[in-house]
Amino acid sequence: MVFTIKKVINNNILCVTDAGGNEMIVTGRGIGFGHKAGQPVNSDAVQKIYHMASMPVQQKLMDLLEQIPYDHFLLTDELVSEIRKKIPYTLNEGLLITLADHISFAIKRKEQGVEFKNPLLESIREYYPEEYRMGKACVQRIQEKLSVDLSKDEAGFIALHIVNAELNTTMSITNDITRFVDGCVKVVESYYGRTFDHESLAFSRLAVHLRFFAQRLFQHEQESDDSMQDQDFRRLIASSCKEHYECAKKIAAYVAETWNQELTEEELLFLTIHLKRINLSSEQTTK
Repeated sequence: MVFTIKKVINNNILCVTDAGGNEMIVTGRGIGFGHKAGQPVNSDAVQKIYHMASMPVQQKLMDLLEQIPYDHFLLTDELVSEIRKKIPYTLNEGLLITLADHISFAIKRKEQGVEFKNPLLESIREYYPEEYRMGKACVQRIQEKLSVDLSKDEAGFIALHIVNAELNTTMSITNDITRFVDGCVKVVESYYGRTFDHESLAFSRLAVHLRFFAQRLFQHEQESDDSMQDQDFRRLIASSCKEHYECAKKIAAYVAETWNQELTEEELLFLTIHLKRINLSSEQTTK
């Protein structure tokens, strides 16, 4: 296959079109050296092709590649490939761009002796343990490949980028979601007067539930579940799990006061079930 060069981004990266007029970005060591727009380039010289589904995302990728070192982009591409293998969710295609931009900036800051503290680090460790482990693995790979020693705070920032791609939302909303989950957990532990095992499966399920609920809430997608419409079932849960239902209402009050959002009755019941689970898990552990 032969591509036509639309723009030479640098010696290693080209913006090209194929025979069908489809625009894409291709990379390869020295592929752009001595070339200019309008010239053909053989696909044999191409190491990788990037064709984003969204043209705005494609343009952002091209803009980024004009600004960051090629080695930073190549390493991030490897990291994103590994992340995608480990994440069971479909990740937003923009992850490569946002993560490459962040990693390159973090490396430059480190070289200048400037490091940022991550105010959400402890919450990230607790509520996104898998993503945080991936963030630490990324930091280790950066150290091995580029001899740049980034901090655990950066591992946390990388984890948030992964979460952001999972939830398919903005970084601002991802930060709010993290604070939301942390606030709800504080309400729960205050209500029961104890700290739960944050490593337990039941707690993990609660944290994941709160995380995706917060996503729906902040994106105004909260919906009623038809399977929960039975009034008798609602009354049964509310009466048989009264203590946990009252805790769910405390969470609802926190959400209303702090985030100006209302929980549906369905959401209260789902929370009640999760709260019962973490308490059962805690009781079984202490026996």
